[in-house]
Amino acid sequence: MEEVKVAEDAARQAAQHEAVMSRVESNVNAEIAGQASVPNSGGQARIAEVADHIRDRAVADTVKGERQLGQARRAARGSQFIDYGFCLIYALLSIRFVLAFIAAKSSNGFVRFIDAVTNPFYAPFRGIVPSQAVDGGFLLVVPIVIAMVAYLVLHMAINALLRMVGSRKTEV
Repeated sequence: MEEVKVAEDAARQAAQHEAVMSRVESNVNAEIAGQASVPNSGGQARIAEVADHIRDRAVADTVKGERQLGQARRAARGSQFIDYGFCLIYALLSIRFVLAFIAAKSSNGFVRFIDAVTNPFYAPFRGIVPSQAVDGGFLLVVPIVIAMVAYLVLHMAINALLRMVGSRKTEV
């Protein structure tokens, strides 16, 4: 029986302790809320200063992002023009390769036109290796293949350079 009384007293003391702690916590929270609601001119000025700094930084970051985006767009547009030019070179050299392979008559107007248009692109590679004759009178013009591979490497290098310019980092 005595143990029951001790347990009841302990429970009553714990309940009283909780009630006191709850009142103290409520009072502290009310005091903090009261102090926070009182305007402080020095604090308000500091808040306004920080807000202005954050706003200025956001505007500067937006302008910087727009500038970088514009630069990337210009690089992409330049890359498209370069891609188009190289595709024309690949197509014309491929046509010249096929015409040489099937032994098209060099007196034909179209063959002369293709030769005239591709000569500036083919000339640096002419004579690197001899062309191989294939059974049936066909001619495998290896320098044209070498020219196309060289232009492909040049094309990839230019595009890589444009990608670097378009997405370069201005801050470390």
